[in-house]
Order: sequence, then C-alpha cells, then structure tokens
Amino acid sequence: MKIQIQIAQQVREVFFGDNWTDSSLKPQLEDVSWQEAVYRIDGFNTIVGLVYHIGYFVTAVLSVLEGRTLNSRDSDSFDHPPVRKQADWEMLLSNTWKEAETLAARVEQLDSNRLEETFVEEKYGTYYRNIQGVVEHTHYHLGQIVLLKKIIRQKQNELPGLNLD
Repeated sequence: MKIQIQIAQQVREVFFGDNWTDSSLKPQLEDVSWQEAVYRIDGFNTIVGLVYHIGYFVTAVLSVLEGRTLNSRDSDSFDHPPVRKQADWEMLLSNTWKEAETLAARVEQLDSNRLEETFVEEKYGTYYRNIQGVVEHTHYHLGQIVLLKKIIRQKQNELPGLNLD
C-alpha cells in the first residue's frame, strides 16, 4: 500500500473511527451538547476550544496542500467563534468533519515523493511531518476531550441543578 494512502487512512481513523486506539473524534463528540462543549472546568480548555484548535491545524495543512499560502499562527488557534446554541456547535463539527475528509482525500492524491519535500519553510520540516503531525496532534487533544467529557458528566451527576443537556 502506498504511504500516502496509509497516512490518509490514519487521518480518517483518528477523526471517524476504526483506529488502533479504538477512540476517535467524531464518535466521542456525537453525544456532546453545546452546553457541555462550552463548559469550562477550572483553567482547562473547553471541548469546543479543543475541537476548533484541532480543525485550525487541519485547515492550515490543507491550505498548503491545495496550493495556498500558510496563513496560520499558533496564537490564533483557540480563537473560535462563539458557540451559543446547538446549531453553532453542529456547524463547527460539520466543518471539522468536512475539512478532515478533504485533508485525507488530498493526502491520497499526493505523489509519495512530495512527502519528503520541505513544507513551506525548512523550519516546518517535511510534508510528511506536518500531515502526520495532524494525526498525532488530534490523538493528543482527543485524550483531553475524553477526560473533559467524563469530568463534566460526573459533575452533572454530583450537582443535580447543573443541567448541561
């Protein structure tokens, strides 16, 4: 199997399921309400913030793969639009799934030699490093999302007046 097909598969698996870790983003978020997504625990990121952050870097890498310039900055990667209702949350999720699938499709189309080329500037490493970095980055934040979801739901059970559905 070509390496770019394997990498595209890893992108799809971390977002949509069937990966080795048996945990992926979309199934973990399917039952999360917008109230849970915006609920802040102490100084931690919110679920919505993490989802936006993940998608931000997917969009950045995808932009380069589609021949556009790299216009992303780490400092902007948590600056998500407000989520004030379920429709806002669903729009963010829909955009995230669309961008992830588009990224996977673009990776499949890459010439395998391109994976070894410099990604925009030498300091960013290769195309491979950046695409694989999206997969690793998503797994990292997926773990945080799973923990936040569990903590939020535990708080809901402990505090009967706290309704986040």
